[in-house]
Amino acid sequence: MTRGARETTREHAEISDESIATTAPLISIKQEDGRPSRVSPTASFAGAVFNLSTNIIGAGIMALPAAMRVLGLVPGIILIISVAILTDASIEMLIRCSRAANKSTYGGVMGDAFRKIGRRLLQTTVVLNNVGILTVYMIIIGDVLSGTSAGGVHHFGLLEGWFGVHWWNSRALVLLVTTVAIFAPLTCFKRIDSLRITSAASVALAIFFVVITAGIAIFKLADGTIQMPKLFPHLTDLPSILRLLTVVPVIATSYICHYNVHSIDNELHRSTQIHRVVRISLALCSAIYITTSFFAFLLFGESTLDDVLANFDSDIGIPYGSIVNDAVRVSYSLHVMLVYPVIFFSLRLNLDGLLFHNATPLASDNRRFASITILLLAVIYLAANFVPSIWDAFQIIGATAVVCIGFIFPASIILKDPHGVATRGDKVLAIFMIVVALASSSVAIYSDIFLRNRKNP
Repeated sequence: MTRGARETTREHAEISDESIATTAPLISIKQEDGRPSRVSPTASFAGAVFNLSTNIIGAGIMALPAAMRVLGLVPGIILIISVAILTDASIEMLIRCSRAANKSTYGGVMGDAFRKIGRRLLQTTVVLNNVGILTVYMIIIGDVLSGTSAGGVHHFGLLEGWFGVHWWNSRALVLLVTTVAIFAPLTCFKRIDSLRITSAASVALAIFFVVITAGIAIFKLADGTIQMPKLFPHLTDLPSILRLLTVVPVIATSYICHYNVHSIDNELHRSTQIHRVVRISLALCSAIYITTSFFAFLLFGESTLDDVLANFDSDIGIPYGSIVNDAVRVSYSLHVMLVYPVIFFSLRLNLDGLLFHNATPLASDNRRFASITILLLAVIYLAANFVPSIWDAFQIIGATAVVCIGFIFPASIILKDPHGVATRGDKVLAIFMIVVALASSSVAIYSDIFLRNRKNP
């Protein structure tokens, strides 16, 4: 067959695929390793940006001011930007290898490079990561609504402040009502594009939080009641040095979104749009991260808590401060609630692929869909009542699953390069990613253990 004939055949095949995709029902067109591979591509560009941005922003924005407190402003901002650049590079590697392998899921491209063990390893890691991340979301909601204790001081939640301490606004009951009344309905959608409206609202609420925090900090700075925070870390002993290394996984956790990139890509009207979606989302989220970290650290200084929302339960020294505090905490708790179903979407798909590899598509089996959803909601609820701190959860998750999903797995696929699409520069960058990911996660785990043992001998 001549080259022209091959190109003509390829063009006819692409047209045929597009025609099928346009008329296909909600359930997938074909199967990839037993899992849904492609759905009707009707999602808008803006909806994709909102969904991916919501996936990225998540709860990480609340832990970043504490990371800035440890690092100082200059190293903190540099590290946020650096992780965003590496995230963009790792996603580009992942998408390029997916195209070459003709795979439309993260698990599919891992299976193409490393066979069944690669696919199962990826799915297991995503399940562990997403359960951990959603547990953090629940912890934030519990902190905001029912309060939290830090350093022997109890920070009252919204419900405690409004109505006093009662059995019905206890942490366990509030989280149970949130799970049943809010999370259960939002996790019933079978397409990620169905969440585009709630994702847009989630991004808007995050921006509202940033604007309010910036306004308060600027007002107090002009009033002379706060000072510029430190630009660089104060290194006085070994623990202070080790503490610096624990923030890298926290920031890496704040950018993880790889497990939903394929789901968003599969629903786009034009698959070539995914690169612009990723870069716009990363740029938007980086701006939000830097702005929030700067102004929150400026506002609270060395008193910045691991979950900065807990700082908004006392007098912040401005007119109508209590009303502003409540508005900030309500807006961000709503934001986290709307992020939850986006992360849950990939969690459910990967758990189903892990447990029921050869079963029919999850979207076509309502009983299995409901059973997995209920099981995961119950597990996350129980976990949220036993993890003591958002900072601890982010360190543990970031030091293990996140570096694998975000950096080690995409870099490993590039190094394996079964379809010959990687350049020498790609492989050098892939090696750099793996070395940095392994070194930072290992040192972070060691540092965390060292600091815990020093605090509690």
